[in-house]
Order: sequence, then C-alpha cells, then structure tokens
Amino acid sequence: MEIRAPTRGNRRLEALLAAAGADCRLHAWWYMQQVNADRRGMSDHSWVHVQIVLNIALRLFRLLHRTGVEPAMVAEHALKPRDAEVVIAAACLFHDVGMSIHRTDHEQYSLFLAADRLPMLLDGIYGEPELTVVTSEALHAVIGHRRTGEPITVEAGVVRVADALDMASGRSRIPFETRRPNIHSISAAAIDAVRIEPGEERAVRIEIEMNNSSGLFQVDELLATKLRDSGIEEHIEVLARIDAEHEKRLVPVFRI
Repeated sequence: MEIRAPTRGNRRLEALLAAAGADCRLHAWWYMQQVNADRRGMSDHSWVHVQIVLNIALRLFRLLHRTGVEPAMVAEHALKPRDAEVVIAAACLFHDVGMSIHRTDHEQYSLFLAADRLPMLLDGIYGEPELTVVTSEALHAVIGHRRTGEPITVEAGVVRVADALDMASGRSRIPFETRRPNIHSISAAAIDAVRIEPGEERAVRIEIEMNNSSGLFQVDELLATKLRDSGIEEHIEVLARIDAEHEKRLVPVFRI
C-alpha cells in the first residue's frame, strides 16, 4: 500500500507520505473501508482510490496556485504553499477511513479516526503551533468533502472536487461484472478518461470523455454537486463530451 505522488521536492510532503507508508493501522483502515465498500456493492474505495484522489488533488492545487489562487495556509497562517500541499495530502489519506466503520456518516467517523492518528504522522514534521494548525485544516478538509460539508478553504475545496473526479472507467468494475449494475456502476463505465489541464479562461479545465450518455450522471449528479459550493468553482470549467459513434449523441457537449 505504497502511496505515490509527485512531491516536487516538498520535503514535508515526502515525510508525510513516508510516515503513511509505514503506518500499519492506516493501511488496515484502508483495507476495511474497501471491505465495507464490497459489502455494499460500491465502487473501489481502497488505497487505490486514496492514491488517485491524492494525485488529482495535488494537480488541481498546483494549477490553481499557478494562477494566483491563495490557500488558507498562506493567506491566513503565513505558511507556505507547500504546507497547503501537506494539508491536502493529509486530508486525502484520511478522507474515507470512516468507511471502515460504516458508509453512512463516514465523513464524521473519518474525523475522529484522523484526529487521533494524523498528529502522530505529522510529529517530527511540524512542531507546535504549526502541528495543530495543519491538523485542524486537514480535518476541515476531511469533513468538507461530504455533500453538505461547506468547505471554507481552498484546500478543503480541492479535496472535495478531487474525490468526485475519481470517475474513470473501471472504478466500478466489480459491481458491474457481478451483474449487480446500478446507475453508479453503469455511469462510471461510460467515462473513458478524465483530463485535468490548465484552462484558458479559468485556472483549470477538466475534460471528460464519455462513450455513453449515462456518464452524465457522474458529471451532473456527482461531480457538479461536489463542485458547487466548493469555493473553487469559479476557477474550474468542466467539459464533457460524447464521442462514441455507436450511440446517438443526445447531448454532444455538457458544460458546468
């Protein structure tokens, strides 16, 4: 369960990922959150999901920051953008651990598990009061990733949107192949690719390639819901296309 992400020389981020890679309890939570996902016939919520969300989140943040979007760690705490990356990574690592207990209200369960474990992983990376600041901001991002989370920092908004962007084909493979398809698995299978690029009019352009119009459920019901009220929606444009020739193009282009 080695979590890999481009750290770009961020030593504190490297240290956090190394600590997470050596934490057997965190690994066990990742294992159990997938066990409960399997029990409910859900898409993958294992450490693979954690890694995908982390990489997407870092990509989003770096594109936003490049255009001058200032994170809370800089604007409010006089720390560095690289500390914002640590906050984002920490939240991504712990955002779904509450599913090891139950899917319902898992974000709240994730909070008390992370509140106990995260300071241990950050010990030696930060001293006080920075340790508490980083932990608190990461916990805010954890609870902020739920639909009604009301994120109020750039860091929390990034984690919320990144979680929704883990939607490419194959992420719902298990429930679909066991002949228990639902709108989640069918719509996920309709997403061929998700690309996150610098935008022309906005900081970030998200391009989603679909092979079937059922993918609009992922885009509108899941992604759009998370993007709205994320606090970073004004900096992101989403473009979904249906390019498959074998399906009638009922909605050739869908914009948010």
